Amino acid sequence: MKRISRRKFVATMPLFATAISTAVRAQVSKPTRGVATLFQEVRIFDGTSNALSTPMNVLVRGGTIEKISHDPIPPDSGGNPRIIAGGGRTLMPGLIDAHWHAMLVRPTVAGLLTGDVGHLNLQAGAEATATLLRGFTTVRDMGGPVFALKRAIDEGVLPGPRVYPSGAMISVTSGHGDFRQPFELPRRLGDPRSRGEQIGGAMIADSPDEVRVRVREQLLLGASQIKLTAGGGVASPHSPLDVSTFTEPELRAAVEAAENWGTYVATHAYTPVSMQRAIAAGVKCIEHGHLMDERTAELMAEKDIWLSTQPFPEEIADAFPMGSPERAKAAEVVAGTARTFELAKKHNIKTAFGTDILFSARLAERQGELLAKLAGWYTPAEALRMATATNARLLALSGKRNPYPGKLGTLEAGALADLLLVDGDPIANLKLLENPRKNLLVIMKDGAIYKNALEPSMARTGN
Repeated sequence: MKRISRRKFVATMPLFATAISTAVRAQVSKPTRGVATLFQEVRIFDGTSNALSTPMNVLVRGGTIEKISHDPIPPDSGGNPRIIAGGGRTLMPGLIDAHWHAMLVRPTVAGLLTGDVGHLNLQAGAEATATLLRGFTTVRDMGGPVFALKRAIDEGVLPGPRVYPSGAMISVTSGHGDFRQPFELPRRLGDPRSRGEQIGGAMIADSPDEVRVRVREQLLLGASQIKLTAGGGVASPHSPLDVSTFTEPELRAAVEAAENWGTYVATHAYTPVSMQRAIAAGVKCIEHGHLMDERTAELMAEKDIWLSTQPFPEEIADAFPMGSPERAKAAEVVAGTARTFELAKKHNIKTAFGTDILFSARLAERQGELLAKLAGWYTPAEALRMATATNARLLALSGKRNPYPGKLGTLEAGALADLLLVDGDPIANLKLLENPRKNLLVIMKDGAIYKNALEPSMARTGN
């Protein structure tokens, strides 16, 4: 085989990079910003209504929705726009997952803690594209080293959803997120950080002062909200579900540091004690809550606290070995799911939808199916509102730390153009979202079309 000199090899690198870039763009087409798109004869779910509109026409220019009209919109008013004939199909806002972990879906626990960081990022990039092609145009990332991935998506390096990052989840010694092994203890001042801390997955803080530092670090890196683990968790090997971790002064330190930056703290918490302690400290949103009781539900309603919860399937236990404590904890959490939604509805708690899928690419493929699972407690219209306009209200709590100023979750003039064209009526049949490959004909984010099954030339890998 003929050898190439180092000088010639280096000289060919720009051409090689260009070839790779061209190949990537060929997989998922992204039109130039400023190109207009005209959706004709579509029935609209606007993110807030109970029913679809009569046939309408929608003009998108750049990254926003410019005009919605019963009357035909002349194509030349959009500057020779791409025309999509809706044929009476449903146009709706892109879906929002309020509890996602972009970096933690595809690796195993062992892979996360021992794997190469570059490989982890490549896995996450592939999953980000898959997430977008399932119709989830925005995710609220609730823990993980996601800042570089978010930047790559925002810069157009690869397709993916908008990401509202929390950065590293903040925990205590022995808390949910502390994956250290016994031989790594005790921790002394000046000791090297654990692997989880080194990669930015979780940070350990055992005093109010340490909590302030860790919160401020994530804000410096670009966090839009802060995540603490106020109680035990499923995936962490040394963290029983019943334990409460942070003290109220520690939680309050995090709240104060976040509020100084104009944003908020959300806490992972399952039990009444951990939930009530977080609320007393000023936390604005409880993640999960699957073991809550009536009194805690009443308190959440009284204090106007958000509940970001998930319709966990029984299969989440499959991510953990048979007979393991993690598998037993997963079963306990799943068993509390129905009660949680019943209490949320009974007390009219502000409720956001998320999935919290960890360590399972197979389960991630069912992201839309988990949304459809809400039909066990809500009407299809209520479920769709939760995954669009309601989730967008939760995102807006980040105030000026919001990385995407503009209106998300609704289909109205002036809103950001994150749109899905559904082959059918999802209010009549929420299960349409279980099969995005078949039923999501067009996927648009920020005015750019990433899938258009109505045009054969736009049907790309993964659709």
